[in-house]
Amino acid sequence: MDKTHDLWNIRFVNQIINAMADGVFSMDAQGRISLWNRSMERISGYTAGEAMGKTCQLLQCSRCFGKECPAGISSCQILEKGYSGAKECHLRHKDGHDVPVIKNASVVKDENDRVIGVVETLTDMSELHKARQMAEMAALRLGEIHRLENIIGQSAVMREVFSAIKAAAASPATILVQGESGTGKELVAGAIHYNSERRDGPLVTVNCSALAETVLESELFGHVKGAYTGAIRDRAGRFEDAQGGTIFLDEIGELSPFIQVKLLRVLQEREIERVGDSKKRKIDIRIVTATHEDLFAKVREGLFREDLYYRLKVFPIHVPPLRQRREDVPLLVSHFIANMNKKTGKQIQGMSQGAMRITMDYPWPGNVRELENAIEHAFVLCNGGQINPMDLPIEIRQAGAAPDASPTPEPIHRPYSARKTLSRESLLELLEQCDWNKAEVARQVGLSRTAVWKYMKKWNIPLQPDATQ
Repeated sequence: MDKTHDLWNIRFVNQIINAMADGVFSMDAQGRISLWNRSMERISGYTAGEAMGKTCQLLQCSRCFGKECPAGISSCQILEKGYSGAKECHLRHKDGHDVPVIKNASVVKDENDRVIGVVETLTDMSELHKARQMAEMAALRLGEIHRLENIIGQSAVMREVFSAIKAAAASPATILVQGESGTGKELVAGAIHYNSERRDGPLVTVNCSALAETVLESELFGHVKGAYTGAIRDRAGRFEDAQGGTIFLDEIGELSPFIQVKLLRVLQEREIERVGDSKKRKIDIRIVTATHEDLFAKVREGLFREDLYYRLKVFPIHVPPLRQRREDVPLLVSHFIANMNKKTGKQIQGMSQGAMRITMDYPWPGNVRELENAIEHAFVLCNGGQINPMDLPIEIRQAGAAPDASPTPEPIHRPYSARKTLSRESLLELLEQCDWNKAEVARQVGLSRTAVWKYMKKWNIPLQPDATQ
């Protein structure tokens, strides 16, 4: 009966060992493998039959007691030390690739304190290793996306934005980025972070308009267990997540009065309290905010705290709408076409003259985001080497097809005699003199850029000189 019970116990223990997710193997006093569970077969690629009787040198671990794995148990310090603490290392899989693992080892002794073997456990870290690599790659890609060079524009107003970003990046001041929806406020916030001394810290983004007040409070400040129904554990908020880095609060104008008070305290004290907790926690973060609204108007209406407003706009940056920097449209079009070529595998070279004219005339109420979406729409329909008018979204084509009376120039308050004598020939001559820089032509004739484009359209002058050949 006892023998049967012992056999049952051995079988039960073996089943437990084989059910373990971690690899487990044992060696006898001579260092020969005597047990090899199923997880070891999966982690190493060697079956139990292939491993039994071999030494642990089979695994070719990259380190053991701070050095390369020795040839045998007699050369290993495990017998001397009695155990080996958890170590990260790599073992060599049967097919030749390295497997990241955490290994532990311990000597097994009998009742007379004699060594009868060694047992080791190995935790496969492959998935965690992949997750780490993906996180690192994502951080690198995020840094690339938010490089200053990736904010497209060469207009005067965008050069002012670039100068402001560089100044903001060199300062710890709180930044308020203002601009219409779709102008690229998040890119500006990212460029500030990745060009600052905090670039190695996290960039945490929170859309303040997307969450209800109670949810936003917990999201920003975190909560302790039992703070409210469903708070089953302590949770750090986004302010704590941004420790050592930058937090970007988008649509800051949507904050409720209650959250405004709490944010003001964060800006003043640089500390937070989790929901349901009285413990104050110091934070070291950079705060960048953004809004498409007129915050000062909201202050006058009593919808936004005046003291918070002035705390937020220590250094304001205004991102202009696309209609105020139309000379950047061809650059943006080329950029988005290049990106979509990479994504789709197509080889679209650019826009036809007609499509570009429509694109230049459209007011772009959705700004750069709307332009990017329009290019993506065009890629779905375009089957040739360039985007044509019919490839553009219908609302853009309809706006461009609206009957156009003779141009009504928008005067810049600067009289210039050329305005009265401007003709197709004189405009072509000016374009040649200014290297086809429409903004410079507009300055010379005392008209707006829009008026110059309208004259070019009226007289069938192409946007680029090559098209005149």
